[in-house]
Amino acid sequence: MMFAVAAQAQVTGSASTEATIVAPITILNTVDLNFGNLAVSAVGGVVTLSPSDPAIRNQVGGVTFPVVIGTVTAAEFAVTGEPDGTYDITVPSTVVVITNTTGVGGETMDVDNFTSASDPPGAGVGEGLLDPSGVGVLFVGADVTVAAAQAAGVYQSAADFDVTINYN
Repeated sequence: MMFAVAAQAQVTGSASTEATIVAPITILNTVDLNFGNLAVSAVGGVVTLSPSDPAIRNQVGGVTFPVVIGTVTAAEFAVTGEPDGTYDITVPSTVVVITNTTGVGGETMDVDNFTSASDPPGAGVGEGLLDPSGVGVLFVGADVTVAAAQAAGVYQSAADFDVTINYN
């Protein structure tokens, strides 16, 4: 018995190629972080400024809030990008030193424990969401540590602090 084997011709498959460029994500500072007016006694303390409600400050220790509160604002950033996009938020993990620029001069306070909140809110901690038009707002709060008998004056950072966002 003899078998015939047919020669097979070359067979080719094909696929198309595609790439999608999404709108670049951007962040722009619109309001700076400001703890407002603080009063201190012979006991130091810490003031926490909430990012989720930028007008809320809490204090621990000898820090109090005078009747004239001054300007109290969480840092605010305008975020734009892909509609309904989500993004990761990285706030400073190190201490930012603010220095007395008007009083005796040279005294410092530490700002740390930075936290964030976005509007619209993201699904988890450290995550933001852009609305259907690709717009969102990011708020950043922090703690400031005030020493006992801290010298009076306006305390400012010598350099801005960085907030980084990336698409998820």
